[in-house]
Order: sequence, then structure tokens, then C-alpha cells
Amino acid sequence: MSAVAPIDYLLSRRSAKFVQAPGPSEDELGRILQSAMSAPDHGQLRPWRFALIRGDAIGRLADMAISAIKSAGLPLAPEKEANNRRWLAQVPLLIAVACRLDHANTKIPEHERLLATGAAVTNILNAAHMLGYAAFWSTGLGTYVDEVGEALGFDSLDYRFMGYVAIGTPINAPGTQPRPDYRQFVTEWQGT
Repeated sequence: MSAVAPIDYLLSRRSAKFVQAPGPSEDELGRILQSAMSAPDHGQLRPWRFALIRGDAIGRLADMAISAIKSAGLPLAPEKEANNRRWLAQVPLLIAVACRLDHANTKIPEHERLLATGAAVTNILNAAHMLGYAAFWSTGLGTYVDEVGEALGFDSLDYRFMGYVAIGTPINAPGTQPRPDYRQFVTEWQGT
């Protein structure tokens, strides 16, 4: 069997929402999370924060988030609630993602911290893929309801809660997806 070049892993990565056990081992999870530490990060603030949610805690998260969504007066159709519960019942690992705002640091703007956190999550997605797992970054399930982030330890005064990364074995192998040609998104500036 020939080795896959790292660039080919990047070119073949796809999000896969529907995952099941097994999820990463503790060693693999450590490597996945360590990959986040290599993300570009202006000022070495390391603004990313993660909370691991596994096992029965995933069902408790679903209960808490759905309750918070309803308490906030946001619409949640019964079929959407049922779909979320079915999806989460299969997920072996959720990583809640937040960005630490650090109001004392006025040198580096918030958007750069958010970008660094997004880059850290991209490394997580790529590392999971390279280890043979599927991953999906979701901003559903109460991401924009302060009570949910706060319950996960991300007080809205100090953190921007950014959603969850689900990681596991794909239920259905993600097929190939046509990608646009990069040239559609690139121009060359000539200085005039």
C-alpha cells in the first residue's frame, strides 16, 4: 500500500455530519487536539478553548440545549428537535469550541482571535481526517444562546461560543465532492 501525501489528505477532506462509534482513542484525541496548537495565532494568545463531551453527557447536552433554545423563545420544530436527538445519539465525541476574548489585550483585535480559533478547528478537522475519522463543525444546538455556552464553561462576557465539532467513524463513507477551480477565487494584483 502506498502512503498518501499530506496534500492529498487536505484535498480529499469532507465534512461528515453522521458519525458513530468508535471515536478517536485517547492517544488519537490527544494528537487531534495537539494539532490545534499549531494554528496561526497573532501574539501567541492561544484564544481557542475546547470542552470535550462524550458518552451520556451528549444526551444531557441535547436536553440542556433544547431547553435553553425553547426558554429563549426561539423556534424549534418538533422534527428538528427529533433529528438533533437522533444525530447526537450516534456521536461518540463532541468538542465544544470557544474563543477567549481577553478584554485586557487591546493590541490584537477580536476578529484575529476568532480567525485563530477557526484555524485551530481546521487543524482538528484535518487531523481527524488524517487519522481516518470523519468530523463536522456545527453551529446548531444553541450555539447562539448564551445559556448553552455558559453551561459549557464559556461565560459570554469572556468567550465567544463557536459551536461543536463532532468526530467519529462515518456512518456512510463521504463520497467525493466536486470542488470549484481555485482560479475562480484568485486575482493577481500588479501594483497599478
